[in-house]
Amino acid sequence: MDLDVAYENGAFIPDGAKYPDKWQAAAHSWREVEHSLGRARLNIAYGNAARQQLDLFYPAGKPNGLVVFIHGGYWRGLDRKMWSHLSKGVTTRGWAMAIPSYTLAPEARISEITDEIAAAVGFAATQVDGGVVITGHSAGGHLSARMMCRDVDLPAGVEARLKRSVPISPLSDLTPLMGTKMNEDLRLDEAEVILESPINCTALRSGEVTVWVGAEERPAFLDQARWLTQAWEHAKLRVAPGRHHFDVIEELEQPESPLTNTLLEGL
Repeated sequence: MDLDVAYENGAFIPDGAKYPDKWQAAAHSWREVEHSLGRARLNIAYGNAARQQLDLFYPAGKPNGLVVFIHGGYWRGLDRKMWSHLSKGVTTRGWAMAIPSYTLAPEARISEITDEIAAAVGFAATQVDGGVVITGHSAGGHLSARMMCRDVDLPAGVEARLKRSVPISPLSDLTPLMGTKMNEDLRLDEAEVILESPINCTALRSGEVTVWVGAEERPAFLDQARWLTQAWEHAKLRVAPGRHHFDVIEELEQPESPLTNTLLEGL
């Protein structure tokens, strides 16, 4: 198997090359509107590094709680400013959403990125009261799963508030990525693969886990989602009909979509 092909998404999605511009335009428009209405706090530092910043999007009234969305890009690309519009669904439902950036590979290893996201979650939770829900897409799905592992250092107060994790199209076993060209940037070795693969995590935090994946995704990502639910016995698997790796996150814009309901229902 050619692992570079197996983990390539854009080339197998109709008009896949158009999605980044589409995301950026939608995010920019949403940021501008929400900031003008006083419902967005932008470029908030949660650490000292250049990319250790997050944006917070608020509902019209007092938030019911906090959702953290962690972006993808194979830990090597993209940033928080491309995903602002994905806060629409949860803010309409009365929740705040934090969207952090993080230092990218090769400047940071995946284990270091995990620590940065834990810091971002901890900081964001000081800004918004109530329950905490963590989600993320692709590499961000991996990071949202890692936040459920007790070897990741979250403040005790945040851990007590953590209600749910919804990894979207996550990378749960990093072993195959050692055989890809992207590992020139990721620098994964066997020790880090064992540490950073969520499927190897046995000491889990309390809280519900639903793994979300598109039915039309690449077989490798369907496998990765299934592997995580097999490793974590209490985790549920939801396969979204008709969705591929790029449009699987679009339901976050809709307050009553199945994905937004999975994030917030019952909380």
